[in-house]
Amino acid sequence: MLLKLAWRNIWKNRKRTLITAASIVFAVLLATVMSSVTEGVLYKLQDNVVSFYSGAIQVHKNGYWDDQSLDNSMLINDTLINQLNDHESIHGVIKRLESFALSASEEHTRGCMVVGIEPEAEPIVTKLDNKVSEGEYLTADDKQVLVAEGLAEYLGLGVGDTLVIIGQGYHGINAADKYPIKGLLHFASPDLNKRMVYLPIKLAQQLYGAPDRVTALVLAIDDVNEADKLETELSKIISDKYEIMGWKELMPELNQMLQNERGENVVFLMVLYILIAFGIFGTVLMMTLERQYEFGVLVAIGMRRFKLSIQIILENIFISLLGAAIGTLISIPVVVYFHLYPIEVGGSLQKIYEEWGFEPIYYFSVEPFIFYKQTLIVLIIALVISVYPLLKILELDPVTAMRT
Repeated sequence: MLLKLAWRNIWKNRKRTLITAASIVFAVLLATVMSSVTEGVLYKLQDNVVSFYSGAIQVHKNGYWDDQSLDNSMLINDTLINQLNDHESIHGVIKRLESFALSASEEHTRGCMVVGIEPEAEPIVTKLDNKVSEGEYLTADDKQVLVAEGLAEYLGLGVGDTLVIIGQGYHGINAADKYPIKGLLHFASPDLNKRMVYLPIKLAQQLYGAPDRVTALVLAIDDVNEADKLETELSKIISDKYEIMGWKELMPELNQMLQNERGENVVFLMVLYILIAFGIFGTVLMMTLERQYEFGVLVAIGMRRFKLSIQIILENIFISLLGAAIGTLISIPVVVYFHLYPIEVGGSLQKIYEEWGFEPIYYFSVEPFIFYKQTLIVLIIALVISVYPLLKILELDPVTAMRT
């Protein structure tokens, strides 16, 4: 009975109800679209940065990350590889041998990161083969190297020239050799572009006197957001001789930046929700003042204040849910459309995006929580605002109310 009365009452003043519902529809639509584009852009940014080099999750010998030397490298056994490959979320285990060294030409020297890779497997995570700007990509049996463009330019080297690498190998042995440059790599990240050298992992193991040893296993997974869950699951089945690290630990500065961006979005959404709250409160305030006489009569003829309060709360919830539901229904096709056909960025902003290796596109996320979250928040706002008419009814003097 109360539900029926509440539904009928909100349509006694159609104009007021429709105006309030329309304001909620607009706010929910805007909040949903903003949340969708923010989550979509940040996810793509996160995916792009993670795929530059580190991957979403890595496995090292325990203690390697705190002391990144070849002495903390590890021998790979079939048990570990099988445990990783057997997990349904992992579709590739990529071996790397990494170490810092001095790169040199006849006239210049510069510190660099030397990375031994499996040429066939590495593109699964980093798409390294697509970053070759000049020359050719590596094969497993090559005795040549790939050099980042920025480093090659500083050293004055090009494809076919010889790069000298000088460093310290496993257990302190001398690591020095010279290699022809097979190709140049273009990295969007300025830091990577100035210091990366790649060679086949067997050649790297030979250079550093570390046969069959690796410093990291990079795990290829489909969704970087699953890294935390996968890290927890693997830590329960993998020996404690190994450390499992997700991208948040590998790149804490990226994680902090994403948190800051999401924090800014929360502030913007808070402003929208405050506007929604004022819209709902305005309706509740007018409704409460206009119906003082009605409330006084109902209390005077014996209607319990509690039931009357419930009825008013239901009216408020109906209006809020109506606006939130319509706003969500309108936002779904809008978000899905832009998810399928993202907005391309043009002009100077496009150049900035491309310089930093990000696709100049605004992606939209279609995660379910983006849609139902708005309805839930509006419902909570409506319940909180319902305290006002509730207090007015509890304090109501029927005689005074009927005189207004």
